[in-house]
Amino acid sequence: MQRDVMEYDVVIVGAGPSGLAAAIHLKQLAEQQSQELSVCILDKGSEVGSHIISGCVMDPKGLTELIPNWQELGFPVTTAVISDKLLFLGEKKAFRMPLPKDWHNYDNYIISLSQLCRKLAEYAEALGVEIYPGFAAKEAIIEDNTLKGVITGDMGLDKQGNPTPNFQPGIEIRAKQTILAEGCRGSVSKQVIEKFDLNHYSQPQTYGLGIKEIWRINPKHHLEGTVVHTIGYPLNNNAYGGGFIYHLEDNLIAIGLVTALDYKNPYLSPYEEFQKFKHHPMVTKLLEDAERLEYGARTVVEGGIQALPRLNFAGGILVGDSAGFLNVPKIKGVHNAIKSGMLGAKAVIEAIKHDKAEANTYRDLFRQSWLYKDLYKVRNIRSSFQYGRWFGLIYTGFEKFILKNKAPWTLKIKHKDNERLEHKSKFKPIEYKAYDNKISFDKASSLHLANVVHDDSQPVHLVLKDKTTPTTINLTQFNAPETRYCPAGVYEIVKQQGTPKLQINSQNCVHCKACDIKDPTQNITWTVPEAGSGPQYSDM
Repeated sequence: MQRDVMEYDVVIVGAGPSGLAAAIHLKQLAEQQSQELSVCILDKGSEVGSHIISGCVMDPKGLTELIPNWQELGFPVTTAVISDKLLFLGEKKAFRMPLPKDWHNYDNYIISLSQLCRKLAEYAEALGVEIYPGFAAKEAIIEDNTLKGVITGDMGLDKQGNPTPNFQPGIEIRAKQTILAEGCRGSVSKQVIEKFDLNHYSQPQTYGLGIKEIWRINPKHHLEGTVVHTIGYPLNNNAYGGGFIYHLEDNLIAIGLVTALDYKNPYLSPYEEFQKFKHHPMVTKLLEDAERLEYGARTVVEGGIQALPRLNFAGGILVGDSAGFLNVPKIKGVHNAIKSGMLGAKAVIEAIKHDKAEANTYRDLFRQSWLYKDLYKVRNIRSSFQYGRWFGLIYTGFEKFILKNKAPWTLKIKHKDNERLEHKSKFKPIEYKAYDNKISFDKASSLHLANVVHDDSQPVHLVLKDKTTPTTINLTQFNAPETRYCPAGVYEIVKQQGTPKLQINSQNCVHCKACDIKDPTQNITWTVPEAGSGPQYSDM
């Protein structure tokens, strides 16, 4: 197929905090070195920020290093944290827990990451960065064992993948260096990690599924600048995760639940657990006379430093959650994403300057940075919860309060998340309560608040390697877990002439990637749909 070709010095896939930081720092470095550098960012969302979702309490450290005068420039980082709590939830009560000093959120800010990325994009464009939202990178261009750029997805295909009268072939975006900043479980990143065997020396990656809502609450319950994190209810002892409630400006709160995807029980539904969380008395009181405004979901990378892939390879690098720089116990990733983008930019510009195929200084820059120290200190916390909630809590207290972050060992991650799911015969089905449509809601009404947009006539972007596996294995052994781990109602078992069949409602997809991660046989591959499809977040 004949495709148009565009060429740049650097192409960046993803307009999240790491990709935007990389673009900005590339331009800053180029100016310092009096170097001409063409930089392009591609993003699959219809506009910058439309696919961006995070908790989000931000440590401003990374942003300050990138743009020291960000406060003068009116960045949307204004709600300072003034109260910080960690609670253990029983079914009816809440108990305050001690919080290690270095995990406090004072000096941090409650933000909308969507809004921050839009502001970073404005700043990047003012420096000469070309940003193309609505261009989804679908395929890596690999020639002579080197990443040469990416191909964007074709537009105007029908359900069977055939060209319609509106067909437009994807474009080859070629570059001297490609920075993959797609976020958690990026589709091109996944191709590249496999092609270059970047996980060869890494431990298995592990993930969580975060579900979040924005509510406007009664002013009498609103405490601007308050941060609450919870563990315990509704998740059982064998499921890691926790809730969060952040009080923003204008009587708004962000509320959510992160459920680790290494859970064993195939009957568990992260979406339904989040509905239960909202019915805890502490949360219910907060949501009295409140209005739900927005809904979204996204997976997060939880493996930490043990699970980081090799960061650089011939022709490109991984930054942000494409690599996995989230500090899980602190629930902080934005400052790390920004820092990784800056480190990556420095390595990339050096590679281009010296005409090298590989930005091989990136690893050393990372090892010498505060980002490495940040992740190394907490390397054992998440992995300790593999052995259950109580062991994890006791171990965390021991390492934080007794060993003072100086454990001489590193706990290993034992299994991939999809390998942890156990046979349905070992568990009883979980009976979740009916929705009251005041605090808890069905998926259809939630999707409405995610503003999900997909053209129904386009090819299904959720690809099955074997079409029989969903019924012969997933249904018979695990009672169709994809109908529960998906927070958007994409997967449904229907009867066709009396025979069960998996129906894929791809138009519902919020691009969380949970199916690509948790499917027990790894039979589902998430690929990019037509560019601009998916959720349209505004304040997430």
